[in-house]
Amino acid sequence: MKQWLLMIATLIVSVSAHSVERIVTLGGDVTEIVYKLGAQDQLVARDSTSLHPEQALALPDVGYMRMLNAEGVLSMRPTLVIASELAKPSMALTQIEKNGVKIIKVTGKPALEAIPEKITTVANAVGKTQQGQQLVDQFNQELAKVNTAPINKKVLFIMSHGGVLPLAAGQQTAADSLIKATGAKNAMAAFNSYRPLSQEGFISSQPDLIIFTEEGVKSLGGIDKVWQLPGIAMTPAGKNKALLVVDDVGMLSFSLGTPKVMQQLREALEKSQ
Repeated sequence: MKQWLLMIATLIVSVSAHSVERIVTLGGDVTEIVYKLGAQDQLVARDSTSLHPEQALALPDVGYMRMLNAEGVLSMRPTLVIASELAKPSMALTQIEKNGVKIIKVTGKPALEAIPEKITTVANAVGKTQQGQQLVDQFNQELAKVNTAPINKKVLFIMSHGGVLPLAAGQQTAADSLIKATGAKNAMAAFNSYRPLSQEGFISSQPDLIIFTEEGVKSLGGIDKVWQLPGIAMTPAGKNKALLVVDDVGMLSFSLGTPKVMQQLREALEKSQ
């Protein structure tokens, strides 16, 4: 009888430990996984890149994960912060940790194999290990449906933020990794990171397809503004009005939505042949 009572008491303590957790997520990919695991009741805040699911937008926003303010995060009285490794500055994270808040970091590697690792890390953090394995299996099934055979097409990804000149994604970027993972070529393979997009760069890159994110199109002022970019009319993509608008998180964060973005990209490329 005592053993049964002890087991029940242990179970209650274990459940209570997770139920009282106050979690702040830093990273759209991280937040999306928490919701998919059904652990959103533990969330008290998220960062500004956490756009999915729509319910997450109702949570307090602690700011952009690459420009963190420790006071803003601490004001949410979290007991746990689940943060992408891309979250910055490290000084802010250190300050949060010094205030007794546990921080669990999730890989920010821009690669497909990183997504199951993200799921597993988050699942363990929120006490949803079994659901995490199920989600990994589901992700692998979705990814297997995407045709990733090499295709002789060049893709240009353009990042746009309000008040900043449009930037082209070169090598060693998340966009570059996703384009290559789908079997295509990055039209801007001559440089690393992001660079301002010039008329000469547009013309010399000769992309067959241009990709914008949904938020990128909004910041530019709409799809009509895309075709007004200097030099775009002199590219195959411009002449054919070959534009793909995709989800921001799925494109740039290697998240649960990435297989869908890859499928959209592949279909757009195959239609252009």
